[in-house]
Amino acid sequence: MPFARVGQIDICYELGGSGPRLLYISGTGGDLRLRPGVFEGALPGRFEVLAFDQRGMGRSSKPDIRYSMADYADDAAGLMDALGWDEALVIGLSFGGMVAQELALRHSGKVRKLVLACTSPGGAGGSSFAFHKIQDLAGEARARHMIPITDTRHDSSWAAAHPDEFLQMLAFAAQAPFADEPGHVEGARRQLEARKDHDTWERLDQVACPVLIAAGRYDGIALPETQHNLAGRIPGAELRFFEGGHLFTLQDPEALPAIMAFLAS
Repeated sequence: MPFARVGQIDICYELGGSGPRLLYISGTGGDLRLRPGVFEGALPGRFEVLAFDQRGMGRSSKPDIRYSMADYADDAAGLMDALGWDEALVIGLSFGGMVAQELALRHSGKVRKLVLACTSPGGAGGSSFAFHKIQDLAGEARARHMIPITDTRHDSSWAAAHPDEFLQMLAFAAQAPFADEPGHVEGARRQLEARKDHDTWERLDQVACPVLIAAGRYDGIALPETQHNLAGRIPGAELRFFEGGHLFTLQDPEALPAIMAFLAS
């Protein structure tokens, strides 16, 4: 995969598909090497998709400094500049939705339309689940903690009634193929530190582009009530709930078509 020099760091990115330009900003722990990913989905069939490893993650630089949400937003804007993208449609997923909020506020001219998927504004509007409080959990222990939060339907009673499906989820969620790479632990920790401090609430009324807030009805990470707060704070924002939890884009077959229709309209 190619790299772009953005400020003092190198950002690993991937570009694919054809159509209107779409910047895809991934969630916590995002790594382009993890498959299946955005390029195995429907988006490249309708858009020219740009995705990237955020600072501290994947194969992008992992500077030994504290990261801020503004840094992440400026990285995204700088990557667009490096590739000659004056503006783009933007999808921000979970942590990426927090970055996308900052991008729309700090670099408003670069964002044509914005999809905020399973994310939160922070501050008085409500924060997403505090991952920094469980950063010492790893592997199966972390997976067991997160499964019933990722989708609140998947509680202990559900796990007992669906043992095979639960074990499949457990094995998938416990994977961490790049955890031993140099700088991975530090980069992940810094991402969670920046995430903890995320707060756009008082500024969200300044978002000027069309916005779709897409959410899962059973999301215990980005809570449904927080999505209503987002929608009420961003002028003209549209709110849609889908059948699923934090991974509703994979769970509800209507989710991605609805998101693509909003972006293409």
